[in-house]
Amino acid sequence: MFCCYTGLSYADVSKLTKGNIKVDIDNRFWIKINRQKTNTLSSIPLLPKALEILEAYKDYPPCESNGQLLPLLSNQKMNSYLKEIADLCGITKELTFHTARNTFATTVTLSNGVPIETVSKMLGHIDIRTTQHYSKLLDTRISMDMECLITKLSNI
Repeated sequence: MFCCYTGLSYADVSKLTKGNIKVDIDNRFWIKINRQKTNTLSSIPLLPKALEILEAYKDYPPCESNGQLLPLLSNQKMNSYLKEIADLCGITKELTFHTARNTFATTVTLSNGVPIETVSKMLGHIDIRTTQHYSKLLDTRISMDMECLITKLSNI
């Protein structure tokens, strides 16, 4: 769930430490981390739900002992459990750890009006074209944008 609210990949969340959490110019907590895949800086403001999850594991001994902020199994094991959960819930879509990153890009950010340039920066993409494939999925976003335009035009 944490990655649904941050867009972090497995590789990035597995190396996340207290040193990656910073208070930024807006006086809010941010994740500042160099992406494993691209070595580009990813700056992600922490949403309240993500902060709640971090708080829940703040004093968790296994995390404290290895310096991680969250307990993690291997990516393969996590994906195996997600498949099992999907089966039990009757979800036909293939769920993987990476699905959380897609959820952040589409459901959490783009469909709620966060500009694609901002999403691209938070995801640590080097080229915005990498981010654009997420926006192709969102006819609902097009509808919302056009509804705003209709409202603006009707007030002229």
